[in-house]
Amino acid sequence: MNWIKKGLIYCPDGTQAWNQKKYAHVVCADNSNPDIFRLYYSARDAQGRCQASFIDLNPNNLSEVIYEHPEPILDLGEPGTFDDCGIMPTWFLNHEEEKWLYYIGWTVRNTIPYHNAIGLATSTDGIHFTKKFKGPVISTIATEPHFNGSACVLFDQGIYKVWYLNCTHWIPDGDLMEPSYHLKYAESKDGIHWERNGIVAIDYRDEIEGGISRPSVLIENGLYKMWFSARAKTDYRKNRARSYRIYYAESQDGKTWIRKDDEAGIDVSHQENDWDYEMIEYPLVVKHQEKTILFYNGNHFGQTGVGYAILAKEHGF
Repeated sequence: MNWIKKGLIYCPDGTQAWNQKKYAHVVCADNSNPDIFRLYYSARDAQGRCQASFIDLNPNNLSEVIYEHPEPILDLGEPGTFDDCGIMPTWFLNHEEEKWLYYIGWTVRNTIPYHNAIGLATSTDGIHFTKKFKGPVISTIATEPHFNGSACVLFDQGIYKVWYLNCTHWIPDGDLMEPSYHLKYAESKDGIHWERNGIVAIDYRDEIEGGISRPSVLIENGLYKMWFSARAKTDYRKNRARSYRIYYAESQDGKTWIRKDDEAGIDVSHQENDWDYEMIEYPLVVKHQEKTILFYNGNHFGQTGVGYAILAKEHGF
């Protein structure tokens, strides 16, 4: 496949306290309204805490932002809860009469920098969200003692299916502790209570790879197609050669996957000043107006904002 980059869409101007450090990363989309295309995203406040909000795009021109929501859509959790240090949207799902937003909650730790778990918020209008629970719906269990992060949730064949980031261990990298994580798979009858049997969907490719994140799955003609991002174990924050890239995999059942990294069809820019020169990561692939759209982040884990690309064969190329 070959993606045609359409450029940067949006990055906060950093003028408000809740988005002072900018970022517009790990986007998820609601394109159920023909008049607007809504992107939920995470900015960062002056303390580096993730805050969730959204923008609306012109559905006929996704490069055009027609509305920028002026405030976060969820409050940080009360002290001691799983989301008291940050909230990052990770997946949007239309669920009967409600709109469901799965999000990553952040807390800080002592021996490691942070801990993540996945929570759930609901809305009737897509603007005003309420946390369904004070606690997470996917967190540590006896067989998964480390954190869980970015996820893709689909309702398929009468059940909910989730592909989610699962941290396997932490390792030292100079003065830092860095997490390694791959992608697992689980099922649910209600989208809340998950049967987790340790099924690894996408595992580490080799001894170098150490961070596999943000799965985005499409099901086409019975074939499961996943885009995800991956990086090296260490020295990936400033080393362009070891930083995030976007990859691709296929599956017949959603559980056993074949990586086809060479078929991802998109890479970093070759222009040093470009917003996606250092890294590209956190893909979201959606169908829109009979086209396949790839939203993704760029330099410094999305601090430069979010852009998009269109699958070439559906764009007349």
